[in-house]
Amino acid sequence: MFVIVSRFLIPKGFRGITLFPFIIVSERDLKRNAVMIHHEKIHIRQQVELLIVPFFVWYGIEFLVRWIQFKDRKSAYWNISFEREAYANEKDLHYLQQRSFWKFLKYL
Repeated sequence: MFVIVSRFLIPKGFRGITLFPFIIVSERDLKRNAVMIHHEKIHIRQQVELLIVPFFVWYGIEFLVRWIQFKDRKSAYWNISFEREAYANEKDLHYLQQRSFWKFLKYL
């Protein structure tokens, strides 16, 4: 895992993005934000479990389904199973040590 700081690689309205094996954050201070980095580490685990490319395909399809369902991009994002798992567990810094395989399915 490598943490990179770049405002130009982050979509507008976001503070970070994970593209295995990189965590990209928009500001230098975020590199020291344990909760933010842990959130992104959860995404790394999800990406590895789904062999990276299928993760992004699933993420994109689920986003489109949620966008149709909620008719709002923000609501679609907040309801993607991968994001729901990461946000629900980002403050538990020991979560990844006890997380079971494909746990994101619980959040579908």
